[in-house]
Amino acid sequence: MASKEEKYYRRRINSSYITSVISITLVLFTLGFLGLIILHANSLSNYIKENIGFEIIMKPESKEADIVYLQKILDAKKYTKSTEYITREEAARRLSETLGEDFISFLGEENNPLLPSIDVRFNADWANNDSLTIIEQSIMSNDAVKEVYYQKSLVHLINKNIRKISLVLLAVSLLLLTIATALINNTIRLSVYSRRFVIRSMQLVGATQSFIRRPFVVKGVYQGILSGLIALALLSAILAAARENIPELSLLLSPEMMLLLYAFVLLLGMIVSGISTIFAVGRYLNMKQDKLYA
Repeated sequence: MASKEEKYYRRRINSSYITSVISITLVLFTLGFLGLIILHANSLSNYIKENIGFEIIMKPESKEADIVYLQKILDAKKYTKSTEYITREEAARRLSETLGEDFISFLGEENNPLLPSIDVRFNADWANNDSLTIIEQSIMSNDAVKEVYYQKSLVHLINKNIRKISLVLLAVSLLLLTIATALINNTIRLSVYSRRFVIRSMQLVGATQSFIRRPFVVKGVYQGILSGLIALALLSAILAAARENIPELSLLLSPEMMLLLYAFVLLLGMIVSGISTIFAVGRYLNMKQDKLYA
């Protein structure tokens, strides 16, 4: 009879452990998936910002040496991502491709109305109206520059929308992180609840609180690691499938960013599971015996 009770008790513990791992895995997977969305959204916003730039129109009488010198100055600036010098001939060729007509052959090379220019692309942190206004004033102070063109309204609209999306994602992240922590805590408490009589038995034979708590905490941390690894495996499978269908996604995230996300998910599982186990075990260590049957 005792053997049947022991088997039944072990089955309950194993069932509780498996349920706990599955629950924590789902919570960590959800957080990791949200993290993937946030990282991709951030990389996409940086990509969009870095494609915002100036078209610096040079004066007709500007010498090529002056234009190249200005380009080198811009390349040395910390706000510059890239520059491209576009000659009058190259500008005419690009316009002809866009229009589908070779207007230069009609006008003649000497009558080319287009002016040489420098296209500048900025690093994401500088792609806002305040910074661009300062940069524009600095460039316009050069005697070889005729005008600087960029779409101010588009820059404002892009930054405004990115700011709104960032605030929404931040709010969702904080809410989900709070819910996830509460769910993991409740899952651990239920898992420890199934072993509350083991805790009481160890107390009756004189075991100290730290001695009783230690194996539960170690098992809780291992539980968090196992759940984190399963969640990361699921995330990796989904990400691989997404990249297979949308190859451009691989350009948005660097391996370093992915490692940081994976480390965050794994550490979160370990830390929350460990801390929750400490509090859960502490509750039953200080509980009166008659309340263990409640």
